Amino acid sequence: MILSADALALLAASHPAPEDFGPRSERPCLAFALAGSDAGLADWLCGLPCPVVGVGAGPLASACDVVLADETGLAAIIANVAVRPFAAMLLVQQLRLSEQLPMAAALTAESLAFATIQRGGEFLAWRAGAPAAPSHADEAGPPVIVEMEGSRLMLRLNRPARFNAVNVAMRDALYEVLRVALLDPAITTIQLSGAGRCFSVGGDVAEFGLSHDVAEAHWVRTLRLPATLLAQLAPRVTAHVHGAVVGAGVEMAAFAGRVEARADSWFQLPELKYGLLPGAGGTVSLPRRIGRQKTAYMALSMRRIPASLALEWGLVDAIVP
Repeated sequence: MILSADALALLAASHPAPEDFGPRSERPCLAFALAGSDAGLADWLCGLPCPVVGVGAGPLASACDVVLADETGLAAIIANVAVRPFAAMLLVQQLRLSEQLPMAAALTAESLAFATIQRGGEFLAWRAGAPAAPSHADEAGPPVIVEMEGSRLMLRLNRPARFNAVNVAMRDALYEVLRVALLDPAITTIQLSGAGRCFSVGGDVAEFGLSHDVAEAHWVRTLRLPATLLAQLAPRVTAHVHGAVVGAGVEMAAFAGRVEARADSWFQLPELKYGLLPGAGGTVSLPRRIGRQKTAYMALSMRRIPASLALEWGLVDAIVP
């Protein structure tokens, strides 16, 4: 399962073809021991079309998509990648690219990658078996509650019956009010929170893949993605999170200049199980807070990250009562 440094060197020296790695190959994921590894293999590893996982410590750590201290958690990553190899490949390729791009360009690249994977077989297979969209009859009030106190703008995600799942109506409402804030310098403080039991469980899965024109969907994302405005407003934004902070929830919150979490908060990137990658700005916001490798770890492992570890990583800035 884990190649030794010598085995890795022999594999590279055999000049394998790119198709020997990634989807539809015997190596959808490459894991190797970092100790004693040859630093000269960095460029080769960075170009592989699959997640690269280093275990331990060594000179090739920076060339890996994920670095694990030991084998703990490796089996789960390998199993997840084996089930969704195309989504895993696009994820790590997008994260590698995002690290090299300015924020606005990285968001555009993420949207293009998201459009691509939405027509992939892995997502379409999930979509075919997804449950029917639930009724929204139990929802009341606007999708985002907006309040002003002097120069302070308070925004509260308001679909508590759906655990603040981000649907099109919530996305558009949030975008519109953030656009006003961007144009109004009198608004010096923006507070973002969620109503009910949690901050947000992420994108509303009932709306995943409903657009039949992925080019048009990409165009709409470039026009209406709240992440674009949150990135520009970051110094003014504080996100107050609690309970589940999942998918789009953590992706948007991570843009905030400050993130305060209650002790019951937990964080997760579950998109891989749908055959997707983060599409609400997460391949841009999270790496800029916790780095590319921890972001890839969250997405490939789909592990729930408790508030204490999120604080240690820098995903949140404080744990509050």
